[in-house]
Amino acid sequence: MSRRGKANTVTRRLMGVALLMSMVLFVSLTVAVYRKAFEPAVEVRLRASSTGNQLNPRSDVKVRGMRVGEVREVDADGRRAVLELALEPDKAEKIPSNVTARLLPTSLFGSRYVSLSIPEEPARSSLSDGDVITQDRTEASVELQNVLSETLDVLRAVRPSKLASTLEALNSALDGRGEDLGRTLSRLNSYLEGFNPALPDLERSLRELVGVAETYEETAPDVLTALRDLTTTSKTLVEQRAALSELTERTTGTSDDLNGFLRENRENLIRINSSARPTLDVLAEYAPEYRCFLRDMAEFIPRIDRAFGKGTDEPGLHITLEITSDRGKYVPGRDEPVYGDQRGPRCYNFENAPSPFPQYPPDGPVKDGSYKPPPARTSNEGLNPPSGGEEYLPTGQRGEDAAASTAPQSAGGGGDLVNSVAEQKFIATVLAPSLGVEPGEVPDWSSLLVGPLLRGNEVSYR
Repeated sequence: MSRRGKANTVTRRLMGVALLMSMVLFVSLTVAVYRKAFEPAVEVRLRASSTGNQLNPRSDVKVRGMRVGEVREVDADGRRAVLELALEPDKAEKIPSNVTARLLPTSLFGSRYVSLSIPEEPARSSLSDGDVITQDRTEASVELQNVLSETLDVLRAVRPSKLASTLEALNSALDGRGEDLGRTLSRLNSYLEGFNPALPDLERSLRELVGVAETYEETAPDVLTALRDLTTTSKTLVEQRAALSELTERTTGTSDDLNGFLRENRENLIRINSSARPTLDVLAEYAPEYRCFLRDMAEFIPRIDRAFGKGTDEPGLHITLEITSDRGKYVPGRDEPVYGDQRGPRCYNFENAPSPFPQYPPDGPVKDGSYKPPPARTSNEGLNPPSGGEEYLPTGQRGEDAAASTAPQSAGGGGDLVNSVAEQKFIATVLAPSLGVEPGEVPDWSSLLVGPLLRGNEVSYR
């Protein structure tokens, strides 16, 4: 081959390489222009949840519905998506640096885009290269994104043919009924307007319902146990249904008899209730002392057992006789029975009672109109009352009436108790067991010998 032929071959090959390089360069330039590689942009990064993986490169970035950039790249680190955003410089300088992002679909069936949300208090600085934007985590935003995501998944799962049939059925059902539907919606709106003010009460009731439900949950085991136990009771009732039927019949007869009795005696019952009213009033007035009365009666039982020698080898009554001042004989006009005691209900503490046991209550003798001799102060004084014994007499019975007292002469009462017949009989009763004779066989002069020894002392009789 000549040199000229070789030169033509090399030239053609070079021209082919140049053509191929021109084509590659043209395609590269076209792709670069398409990707806006030669356009200036502010590149920022968006850290989003896993829903960010559903975005496609070149998806729009909008602020209040206006396009301000696009998504360049979408990367995932396993837990969340990282999006590279390219914003137009003239628009990025008007976007505050504290914006947040939402991932919203353009429509129910459309792709997603990035919506930048400007806060109520925007920052003074604007977005710049390298800034990081976070996803909007407010409750409303999260709920909106979740609803749209779930709706999109549902719509993708619906078969188009079935969806078309459903829409056709809705169209047929609503055709020509726009006015009725409008009135229904208006009425529903009025219902909701009246229902909205009650929403706080409804929320409070639901919160309280949670507490009630928790209480029921805690008591559920006990309720189930009670129901299981009730099963046994139910079986018993079934087994004894014949006896229950007979009991019911007898109860019916008894009820009829009781009904007849009440019907015949209703007037008598009314009169009984009316006549019992004063008694019930007295019982109600003295109700405060029932407690101590019943307590003292209960505490009195072991004392009675001890007095009758229970549990000992000496069964029988064991008593202690205490000599107290005699009231003397009845004097007309002085000892007329009168209920003048108005102290009302009261309780006494007998645990700290003196020995010998006092003759009168701590707050004085009962005011029944009779004369009350003064009590003995100590066992050594015996029957001798203290000086000034007239203070124990009822009002209006002092002075001359005081001479009728049966107190000893040492008290100035002029009585006749010493060596009296009553004292002789009492001393004979005391001495008879020790002498082994009957009380009537004890000599009368025994009171002259033993009386001075017994007067004023406590005598235990066994």
